[in-house]
Amino acid sequence: MRIGLYPGTFDPITLGHIDIIRRGCALVDRLVIGVAINRDKGPLFDLDERVAMIKMQARRLNAETGTEIVVHPFENLLIDCARDVGASIILRGLRAVADFEYEYQMVGMNRQLDASIETVFLMAEAQHQAIASKLVKEICRLSGDVSKFVTPEVEAALKNRLHVEAR
Repeated sequence: MRIGLYPGTFDPITLGHIDIIRRGCALVDRLVIGVAINRDKGPLFDLDERVAMIKMQARRLNAETGTEIVVHPFENLLIDCARDVGASIILRGLRAVADFEYEYQMVGMNRQLDASIETVFLMAEAQHQAIASKLVKEICRLSGDVSKFVTPEVEAALKNRLHVEAR
């Protein structure tokens, strides 16, 4: 069984993330979505909220793709998380050159830690390349329309958390 790990903070999960998950499902038999606890980033949503949002999307994507999707919170090294879940592939989404520079360094370090685990990059679809969770939160905070960037459920959660009136 080919197991892939798609790690991130997912604060919140966006249509860009969902696109990478959908496309990653074609590459593996089981896709583990690793939700980084990462207290240093100061997430807007706590771990349980992020996991619940991702599980909702995972159920839909599982029905659509037939690939088993598991949500797995983690706080250890990414390479250790990959080992913990039995992943032979780490999936990473790329939006721009700046993403690649950071990811290139991460791959080099991860290869030093465990050369048996490959990293596979998927380019975000053109309509999703500008989407970043940080920007989505800022747009919502300033009462902008985020419906093109997140699912309706995530939009409602953002508005509720940021006390933004529905338009």
